[in-house]
Amino acid sequence: MRHLMTPLDLSVGELDALMDTAGDIKLHPEKYAHTCDGRILAALFYEPSTRTRLSFEAAMLRLGGRTMGFAEATSSSAAKGESVADTIRVVSCFADIAAMRHFKEGAPMVAAQFSKIPVINAGDGGHQHPTQTLTDLVTIRSSKGRLDSMKIGMCGDLKFGRTVHSLIRALLRYENISFVFISPGELKLPDYMIEELKAHPDVSYKEVTRLEDALPELDVLYMTRVQRERFFNEEDYVRLKDYYILDSRKMELAGDDMIVLHPLPRVNEIAVEVDNDPRARYFEQVQNGMYIRMALILMLLGIEV
Repeated sequence: MRHLMTPLDLSVGELDALMDTAGDIKLHPEKYAHTCDGRILAALFYEPSTRTRLSFEAAMLRLGGRTMGFAEATSSSAAKGESVADTIRVVSCFADIAAMRHFKEGAPMVAAQFSKIPVINAGDGGHQHPTQTLTDLVTIRSSKGRLDSMKIGMCGDLKFGRTVHSLIRALLRYENISFVFISPGELKLPDYMIEELKAHPDVSYKEVTRLEDALPELDVLYMTRVQRERFFNEEDYVRLKDYYILDSRKMELAGDDMIVLHPLPRVNEIAVEVDNDPRARYFEQVQNGMYIRMALILMLLGIEV
């Protein structure tokens, strides 16, 4: 039995195989429509979510399985003080696989230690979000045809952004990758992530403040929202929330083959006018998230098609 806590739980070969399966599911959905008949996914969401929760549920339903779970901590026995360990012990009696999002870093790892079924980390605080990383990787590969030899700009909340941290770690395993980190000083990439980058001398990176300075050189721009729920001070959030806004004027500075990704939800950081730009791939990214989660469910359940 395997769990997925970070993208590094999967080898590069396994990542490639998952992305291949996701691509095949997209082309031939009928082949997979009954692969999970009789199986149940438990979606255990202690923190609000739209895309991730619905994506997991849609993935299981499209595989022929069923879903159960809760959408917030207050609608579970956590409101009564039940521990994560006890919750997963109970859920293991009912379901075949679980996806857990939690506001506390490391909570899905605790669940995995006590679970009798595979557990997928669907996001834990500001720490990791591995299935979003799988979504990002498959979207980059399908758009650019590769995952190596790439210059990737990451813009916005790089301090608290778990999607950013997970994606960096995953991309460090590919050749000829360089990063441009675009953020205000208060939301810079944490020191521990910088240390991980320095441990890979073949990977280059730089930190800049202005989005306009970075756009002309990028293959991929990964926009993020400033996350209100991660701030302890409302004044700091209000001051920083609109620091970067990608609009059509700024997109004119980018190359014709640059793509724009965003883990969503979007607030103000990408103007609606950008949605019609063929380089905007964030809604395609959402759909890819369902296909890659379908592939992951099959892998963790040991189902071959």
